[in-house]
Amino acid sequence: MELSTDLKAKKSLGQNFLKSEKALNSIIAAADLDPKDFVVEIGPGKGALTIKLLESGAGVLAIEKDERMCEFLNDNFKDYLNKNFSLLCGDILEIDLEKLKAVTTKYKLIANIPYYITGAIIRKFLSGNHQPERMVLLMQKEVAERIVSRDKKESLLSISVKVYCQPVFIETVKAGSFVPAPKVDSAIVLFQNISKKNFTENNINEDLFFKVLNTGFAHKRKMLLSNLKYLQKEKDLAHININEIFLKLNLDLKIRAEKLTVGDWVGIVREF
Repeated sequence: MELSTDLKAKKSLGQNFLKSEKALNSIIAAADLDPKDFVVEIGPGKGALTIKLLESGAGVLAIEKDERMCEFLNDNFKDYLNKNFSLLCGDILEIDLEKLKAVTTKYKLIANIPYYITGAIIRKFLSGNHQPERMVLLMQKEVAERIVSRDKKESLLSISVKVYCQPVFIETVKAGSFVPAPKVDSAIVLFQNISKKNFTENNINEDLFFKVLNTGFAHKRKMLLSNLKYLQKEKDLAHININEIFLKLNLDLKIRAEKLTVGDWVGIVREF
């Protein structure tokens, strides 16, 4: 399909259209698509990724905020409309994911997402009650590297992701692969084995988990034990003995937050 070059990217929406055939094929490969799959695509733009998703035989729901692009997609993908393609014009951050249940019980999220809403999108889909079974996202390389902990140091972001799934760094996508070219490189990240079993199987509250996690990473240069003792100032947590928890879990009293695994954090919160 010949895609229009008349529509220019809107900087305000963080639009950078992917033109690399190699990157597009890598996204499709990571998605592991089957004709029985249902895909939610965020920000399809002019449809370079959309057409490949449709050619896989999967059903596709594209969600696009830019009204110009919606008009373009409706016109250029009319042969797929009412077959295996549907288009929703709106802001993904304002859409209630619970309503997706009326469309599909299982889905995959695949998208080239704007840098400035990367964190919000990841939070929305991983923490929501209607999680995708798999996500393949094209995002800023620096963020991708933090998510998978390529420097072997965990972060607030990496643990917030890993408590829900297993992130895998697929490949780097150079800035020149986009029109217009962003100032930095991007990367494809696969999020697999998505679930809430860390919370359900350990009977721990998600809000409490993230409260402890945020407190633990609040002052990076401090030892984790010192950071977590701030929680004892709260009335409902005053009874917690952080030292005893560390000793019970065989954690070094001088350890820093970046050295703990998801399992360690789950263990700490379970003791709470």
